[in-house]
Amino acid sequence: MNIRYIVELNEVERTELRSLVAGGKAAVREVKRAQILLAADAGRGDEEVAAIVGVGTSTVYRTKRRFVEGSLEDALSEEARPGSSRKLSGKEEALLVATACSAPPTGRARWTLELLADAIVQLTDHDRISRETVRRRLAENKLKPWRKDMWCIPKVDGEYVARMEDVLDLYAETPDPGRPVVSFDESPTQIIGEVRLPISAKPGQLERYDCEYRRNGTANLFIFLNVHEPWRHVKVTDHRAAVDFAECMRDLVDVHYPQADLVRVVLDNLSTHSAGALYQAFPPQEARRILRRLEFHYTPKHASWLNMVEIEIGVLRSQCIDRRIGDRATLEAEVAAWEQQRNAELAGINWMFTVEKAREKLGKAYPSTITASSTPVAA
Repeated sequence: MNIRYIVELNEVERTELRSLVAGGKAAVREVKRAQILLAADAGRGDEEVAAIVGVGTSTVYRTKRRFVEGSLEDALSEEARPGSSRKLSGKEEALLVATACSAPPTGRARWTLELLADAIVQLTDHDRISRETVRRRLAENKLKPWRKDMWCIPKVDGEYVARMEDVLDLYAETPDPGRPVVSFDESPTQIIGEVRLPISAKPGQLERYDCEYRRNGTANLFIFLNVHEPWRHVKVTDHRAAVDFAECMRDLVDVHYPQADLVRVVLDNLSTHSAGALYQAFPPQEARRILRRLEFHYTPKHASWLNMVEIEIGVLRSQCIDRRIGDRATLEAEVAAWEQQRNAELAGINWMFTVEKAREKLGKAYPSTITASSTPVAA
């Protein structure tokens, strides 16, 4: 034991281990390994950890080694023991995988380890299958049936490809001050206030805030992003109706780009994102005046990732508003300060996806083309 293994957990790992320890459902050995890792992460020595958890120092050493040399999952699981055989045969393991990938039982939203263990007992000759056996076999096959990812499944047809390549061509253009390209979108946000004042951080103690909060309403953020220049603007509004969109478009041509001949706007397919919205908000002659200086370019349906401003919204959320902001005035002040700093830093987005890469990576998804026959038709 001459090697000293240092355990440094990230916040996700700490949260997972604390939940495991507090859950009361995991095996005792797994809970003890979690406690060992948490204590070691807190800077305690092996002997102290062993005394606290109630295990030998060799167990502490092995658990830390398996974490450092392997992963969190390795550290929590049982090491293979000489002479021990796997509980499930190859066919039974395949049956477990197939069951986990199937629809859950009626009345249940998803498979759990206990449900899967019971199902395998019913489908095989085993009298009992442990939760841990199911967990290990699923982990080996990278399956987590209790988790789901939600995403939009696009229909890649001619319309999808045409809109995608149109937007990508705009991004690839040489900057033209007379014809700027502006990516536009909106994002709702909640105005959340504190019920009790947070306790500031100090050496050895994190900032603490109360789990109770006060919801003071909602606001909407309209975000403008120049595709080719380091400029963005955030407008805070109460709503995101057609009238609000129309006012943003008027600001775009009259306030932000008064000298431009034409502003090309990249936007998604929200119902309010239309020329008709301007006629709902302004007299016909005013709506027509604004629209003469605008050109709308729509992303494909279910392809909001093609709207470059989505990346900027993610930056805004992580850098500025990922916290409790209790009133509209503070929200506006904080967002304006963030906007000013980002523009002063000349921050931009390095967009790498081009038409050529789209055809290379998504070539199989492109709709097949029908080539007209070159054989002349007899008169």
